[in-house]
Amino acid sequence: MVVDIHIPCLIDQLNPETGFNMVKVLEYLECKVNYDTEQTCCGMPAYTNGNFDDAKLIGEKFIREFQYDRHAVSISGACVGAVRQWYTHLFNNSMLHNPCKRLQKNLHEICEFIVDVLKKEDLGLSLAAKVCYHDSCQSLKSGIKTAPRTLLHNIKGIELIEMTRPEECCGFGGFFATDHEDISVSLAEQKVNDALKTGAEYIVSNDPGCLMHMDAYIKKKNLPLKSVHIVDLLARAIG
Repeated sequence: MVVDIHIPCLIDQLNPETGFNMVKVLEYLECKVNYDTEQTCCGMPAYTNGNFDDAKLIGEKFIREFQYDRHAVSISGACVGAVRQWYTHLFNNSMLHNPCKRLQKNLHEICEFIVDVLKKEDLGLSLAAKVCYHDSCQSLKSGIKTAPRTLLHNIKGIELIEMTRPEECCGFGGFFATDHEDISVSLAEQKVNDALKTGAEYIVSNDPGCLMHMDAYIKKKNLPLKSVHIVDLLARAIG
């Protein structure tokens, strides 16, 4: 199966290894990966800051970058959520109405792609680690909750321990973290403390922004916890 991939801005600029690990996981699953090197942002930062005109311009380019009617895979639950939810507001009844609907249908977060499209739950992997899982706000709004846990449960040696409030916001929210720093840090503290109570070694998520935000708090406080993208965990198990 040929799939187009979406590399989020934060991965492209700060954690490119996670992007390579995405390719590693998809190729392990016998997918042929196509990546447009001219690919840019989905427009979510502009949209969340209220710059709808800019978000629409960026979104138009993003839609055209995924012009083929085939599956597209992203490693950001937030970006997938933005396309599925906010693009309707930007492009409904416009010239890009149909291409937008097609992309909304074809774009998948990588865990739901593996579980729901490829119909694979047990990838035959093993890795010894104690983990907890953080649900990003946009992932939850898009119904992405079960698939990541299904994959984690089926990795031999992984102990998945649920936090008391796994769905609670971590405080990132794009520009929210800079516009409302005190609230953002307080939410990160609550989330990280919830993770620490599980005794997990890793807090896992499918959202680069959440992971970056929580990791900054963890490192600042020198806490015995590491944040990791679920794709990096899968790639580590593949070897």
